[in-house]
Amino acid sequence: MRGSRFLFVLLAVLAMGCKPNRKVNIAFYYWKTVYKPSPTESEYAKHLHTNKMYVRIMDVDMADDGVSAVPVSPITFQQALPDTVQMVPVVYIINNVLKVLPKAKLADLAAKMIRFVDGKVQQAGKTGYTELQIDCDWTADTRDNYFYLLNAIKPLLKGKTLSVTLRLHQVKSAAACGIPPVNKALLMCYNMGNLRKYGPQNSIIDLAELQKYLGDNLQRYPMKMDIGLPLFSWAVAFRDKQYIGIARQVNFAALRDKAKFIPSGNNMYIAETDMPEYGLKKQDEVRWEDAPIDVLNGVAGYLSSKLKKDDLSLVYFHLDADVLKKYSYEELEDVGNILR
Repeated sequence: MRGSRFLFVLLAVLAMGCKPNRKVNIAFYYWKTVYKPSPTESEYAKHLHTNKMYVRIMDVDMADDGVSAVPVSPITFQQALPDTVQMVPVVYIINNVLKVLPKAKLADLAAKMIRFVDGKVQQAGKTGYTELQIDCDWTADTRDNYFYLLNAIKPLLKGKTLSVTLRLHQVKSAAACGIPPVNKALLMCYNMGNLRKYGPQNSIIDLAELQKYLGDNLQRYPMKMDIGLPLFSWAVAFRDKQYIGIARQVNFAALRDKAKFIPSGNNMYIAETDMPEYGLKKQDEVRWEDAPIDVLNGVAGYLSSKLKKDDLSLVYFHLDADVLKKYSYEELEDVGNILR
């Protein structure tokens, strides 16, 4: 296994030819509501020389009154970030906020967001930050309000970098979606398929699906770009071939228990009995989706040949012991080597 891994990485590097290497910094998203990394999580960050952490500060959604936006599930810090790790605060904006709030209220929202972020950064033991990232799956009908909000945020940052997340369709359809008025973007190379579609696919990450969206669009996109790759997995549940949700309590070990599930081919499993603890009934079907290391390597190899030669951050989603244990330090480091 180690020999084949080395050979794959060597071939990927050789395939890049003699072009100068880009510098790739390996980082992580931290997407929990309490900042208190476990020893395992801290060890992964240490071994991968992580000096930057993208920390979700809060979601922004509409309040129950339907007229104002509020922070949802903000993070609390039970310990400070290490002095050696730069913090990039991330704010996730629910698209509905941009549908409901008029422009007259967006400038006020921008000011409230920055004050909230500044307070949380201080709670994290940091004196400041150099980059703020906004995460939002904006659409054609919310684009104008979203870009207006971004323009309202920029002067409040006083020279700091403002970045956004990009979905694949926003790169492919840049003319329709527009180019966000920010300093740089992070391309989310996950959640790229149709989660609700029945059948043995992988909606988390799929190289063929990625290629449909990107191609030469990456070279043409007029912005510096970082890359986000997934490490997570989930069980997608269907009843009578209709999507019923993600069975969050189902892990791969449960699916291998033949008293509970019978494999039906590829990554599909059939429930053998009613399992109310999982929200499943007998004959429900579950599709297991994850991010295999060979797929991550393939995606990195493809992106390396399509991206501009700018230095970039490779940001794994996310720093969590349960998802990290599927990968060795060397495997995650090799993905970064391929991108170089």
